[in-house]
Amino acid sequence: MTHTIYHTILSGKAKSNKAFAVLIDPDKLTDQGLLSTIEIAVKAKVDFFFVGGSLVVTDTLDKMVATIKKHCTIPVVLFPGSPDQITSKADALLYLSLISGRNPELLIGQHVISAPFVKQSGLEIIPVGYMLIDGGTPTTVSYISNTNPIPSNKNDIAICTAMAGEMLGLKLIYMDAGSGALKAIPTAMIKEVAKHIQIPLVVGGGITTPEKAKENCMAGADIIVVGNAAEKDPELITAISNAIHSLNK
Repeated sequence: MTHTIYHTILSGKAKSNKAFAVLIDPDKLTDQGLLSTIEIAVKAKVDFFFVGGSLVVTDTLDKMVATIKKHCTIPVVLFPGSPDQITSKADALLYLSLISGRNPELLIGQHVISAPFVKQSGLEIIPVGYMLIDGGTPTTVSYISNTNPIPSNKNDIAICTAMAGEMLGLKLIYMDAGSGALKAIPTAMIKEVAKHIQIPLVVGGGITTPEKAKENCMAGADIIVVGNAAEKDPELITAISNAIHSLNK
């Protein structure tokens, strides 16, 4: 098993470089829409494709990942909402533990069930502490996971949760306001969490402008993830990518 993707992330963090991941939900893109998104992402020098969703009801995951791999060299990282969202055609898997919630199934239960299949897949496995932050509206992930998000004004809870995840040995912290969030995670919370952990910090949800993406990076996010906004306006990918990469040396 290789560790190429995680080493790339660590290397970027060591250099204070910021990265951009476009999140693709297999249920929401047509074949033509996917090809168009790939073309835009390549030109914009997107760093990663994250693929997955809270509720994937189609069987297009395998085909979608294969299409991305066929048409570009951007690494494909699975961002699964359930144990069956796995394909060996990807490069890596974010093995998510929902540390902001208290649902044991999403802390360890589903991992026990999926572990044999995940190990067989040959994917690079990246253990992730997933933290759902209140984005101003109920989201699919909060409903499906049967958990409450961390209130967006409770920096202390977010800090302690991220610290606990790091001390438990998780390799990334992923703060997410959820798909379709009305508001992004407050910059102050991102800054405080980044200050208290050493591992890379991923931030997503509610990011709809290049300015917000850049602001989150400056607050301490190492990787910015945009999905919903890019689905509505694929050209936004270029603007956000340029804004994020303008911070790199």
